[in-house]
Amino acid sequence: AFTHVFTFGPTFRAENSQSRRHLAEFYMVEAELSFTESLQDIIVVMEDLFKTATSTVLSKCPRDVELFHKYIAPAQKVINAFYFSFCRISYNEAVEILKQASQTFTFKPEWGCDLQTEHEKYLVKHCGEVPVFVINYPYDLKPFYMRDNEDGPQHTVAAVDLLVPGVGELCGGSLREERLPFLESRLQRYLDLRKFGSVPHGGFGMGFERYLQYILGVDNIKDVIPFPRFSHSCLL
Repeated sequence: AFTHVFTFGPTFRAENSQSRRHLAEFYMVEAELSFTESLQDIIVVMEDLFKTATSTVLSKCPRDVELFHKYIAPAQKVINAFYFSFCRISYNEAVEILKQASQTFTFKPEWGCDLQTEHEKYLVKHCGEVPVFVINYPYDLKPFYMRDNEDGPQHTVAAVDLLVPGVGELCGGSLREERLPFLESRLQRYLDLRKFGSVPHGGFGMGFERYLQYILGVDNIKDVIPFPRFSHSCLL
């Protein structure tokens, strides 16, 4: 197994989403790390990628960023990522923060429900407008390949989302389930990939267009890609 690998290319999404942050085709950086059994290892790489990319863009393209902040998003402020610490909370903590919020949400926050954009943005605001890692999501919310934490009574998986100001979720990742018995109960066709052995590993994906939204302050994801493709946009 290779220790660290990544891809950067088009990704296709079949879900019928009509929002300012969803496309049917978009670009994504996807990374996988072998020989890791710690979610912390995934978080470190996610944070390093975000900080390095942000620092590089701000240092090499300052005029482009300033142009967008002047005419497109006057209130947007992108602080050099090397100078602030990311916040880290569990899904349980996130739900409790949302329940105690004075703000009224369209979607009521409850344990076991997915975090909506309004929830994600509130959590970022609550933590001081810095990027926020939310870890350990409910087992039933996440895909079969995410590693079971074997905890209780609130069953969770070793998953992590990175939330950023102005956008909400930017990255999503997890430790991967390499244990054959745990997969047998979830998805039969996936078993051959583990039947002859595997190594502990994990990974994540970062949406490129959402990153552009964050750093440029653009509200609609369709404005940061040359040819936006989204549900029902192509009439046949």
